[in-house]
Amino acid sequence: MQITQYQGLSRIIIDPGESYVTRKDEIISTLLGSCVAACLYDPVNRVIGMNHFLLAQQHSAHNSALLASEGGRYGIHAMELTINQMLKQGAERIHLKAKAFGGGDVLSLANQVRKGQSIGSINCEFIKTFLKTERIPLVSAGLGGDIGRNIFFLASDFSVYVKRIEQAEEQAVIKIEQRFLEKTIQPTQQPSDQADFW
Repeated sequence: MQITQYQGLSRIIIDPGESYVTRKDEIISTLLGSCVAACLYDPVNRVIGMNHFLLAQQHSAHNSALLASEGGRYGIHAMELTINQMLKQGAERIHLKAKAFGGGDVLSLANQVRKGQSIGSINCEFIKTFLKTERIPLVSAGLGGDIGRNIFFLASDFSVYVKRIEQAEEQAVIKIEQRFLEKTIQPTQQPSDQADFW
């Protein structure tokens, strides 16, 4: 997480696996490729939060339901962490609304268990399913496609500005996401000669 200044306001830049919640007049931003950022806000109590997650779907076994999969649990953790942080700062669940961005098909990785879907498309499916299940209205979204995005979430009026990232910047995002994905799934992988315990 980095904090910079933009037109007199604090701009908090979050990376994969991070989230940030505030009641202040701040801007939260992030760079997205295959990752998804959920921008949550309570317009009544004026609390906003954003997370940035990349699902590691490698281990969802036997076409299990998305929310019940290991990757889904990671996404759920990111969402619940953000929601709980917002509630602690005075937000009320009944007032929560969402905007979601990212899930571009920029990582050339597919999940065989999920019928070859890209990481980006799985992330898009996850966020829509999660919000519907939790009854949090998805007010607007910029999901999917084959582009990377730079997003800016403003606390002042809950608007989100989206800018398509340039090719050079996209390559940097791909490298970051690749490293994050490898780090995320590495601890859960077992050597092939090790017995499974049930």
